[in-house]
Amino acid sequence: MNSITKMSLPRRTVLRGLGATLALPLLDAMVPSFTPTVKTAANPIKRFGAVYTPNGMAMEYWTPAKIGSDFEFMPINLSLAPFKNQLIMISGLKLPWDAPHPSAPFLSGAVGNRGENNIACGVSMDQIVAKEFGRETQLASLELALENVGNTGQCSGGYSCVYSNTISWRDATTPLPMENNPRVVFERMFGDSTSTDAAARRARLDEDKSVLDAILQSLTGLERRIGPEDRGRIEQYLEGVRDVERRVQKAEQQASKELPLVEKPGGIPASYGEHAKLMFDLQLLAYQTDLTRIITFMMAREQSSLTYSEIGVPDSHHPLSHHAHEPARVATMSKINAYHCKLFADYVEKLKATPDGDGSLLDHVMIVYGSGLSDSMDHLKDNLPVVLVGGGAGTIRGGRHINYATGATLSTLETDGKGVNTKVPPMSDLCLTLMDKLGVHVDKLGDSTRPLDIDSAVTL
Repeated sequence: MNSITKMSLPRRTVLRGLGATLALPLLDAMVPSFTPTVKTAANPIKRFGAVYTPNGMAMEYWTPAKIGSDFEFMPINLSLAPFKNQLIMISGLKLPWDAPHPSAPFLSGAVGNRGENNIACGVSMDQIVAKEFGRETQLASLELALENVGNTGQCSGGYSCVYSNTISWRDATTPLPMENNPRVVFERMFGDSTSTDAAARRARLDEDKSVLDAILQSLTGLERRIGPEDRGRIEQYLEGVRDVERRVQKAEQQASKELPLVEKPGGIPASYGEHAKLMFDLQLLAYQTDLTRIITFMMAREQSSLTYSEIGVPDSHHPLSHHAHEPARVATMSKINAYHCKLFADYVEKLKATPDGDGSLLDHVMIVYGSGLSDSMDHLKDNLPVVLVGGGAGTIRGGRHINYATGATLSTLETDGKGVNTKVPPMSDLCLTLMDKLGVHVDKLGDSTRPLDIDSAVTL
């Protein structure tokens, strides 16, 4: 009973409103955005990505012997050699030593809580940037993976499995699930259209517009029959509906935009390699259409036990990573690391070949590729294997290997007065740096100390 109007609303009216509320996020995700964006040499679109590889790295097959510009690629990262001038090899960064799983602090610098029902970590840099960049795109961000077992259950050490299953945290208590089904990703990007064909997109837009019109008409009638408090709630709901309506209108302006013809995937391919290529292609398409500018991607979950028979490695990945430093087992593990890197390099090649404004997508993106462990046998979270790929819209100077652990490239960092050598900066310092280059400034992220000077750390 409404205390102001003394009018009782039929329950089915409330249910219709609830149904609309539940449908709104789906509509929001289903409306493709092809909003025209001005791209100039002075103001190109900036994009960010993170690609995470699990179970550490065979470091002797990863780390270049030399720092500076005359470094040579190693067996694992040799596939990235064609892009040397548009990447920076980064050594010497660390994660919090007491983090339960290295994937959790990779982009957040935060340590999770023990216990399945006591989940807390820290907001990740991708989500901080997505909050700003999402104002200009249909989707604020995409969180993707090649392996997904959900964000429930308890894993090693009494910690929730969520810490090993995602690298993206909306806030300290909201881990974001990583989607591994290409069909679901496509539908989130383009609705239930069968392809990216212009006619299919137009039909989907017309359908969404019709649904929105019906929702708005229903709410307009409802507002006249409820009291002030309920009207306030409806107004909040309407703000979301109007935002979707705005995006539909923008999409209509570009409904005839030509896109690469991509059919809706049927599901998850049987081959890991084909699965990876398809997911990378969807990321390329998301950037190309400016559907989103922020993407995080896990090649597999931390502690993954996937096997890679397609490259002659039938061993389960996680047990293999506990190689007891046996040379033969380390060499076998390096093959998995190199396979992951090659799949990533194929994606980088496509970014380079895709025009974007006055350059390519590779010119305007910055992607962090790496792992939250170095020596997986000893679970070491220092000297992380990291490479920064892309031009960052003119903000990143590539062609170098920086090793912060040696102190030879960043003389401004000193000890903290207690003998702790702060010349070994945390990964979160790199995150601060990249956020600055993306134009999103924060004072602190997890265990960060200060942004890194990656511009002049090594002189060409």
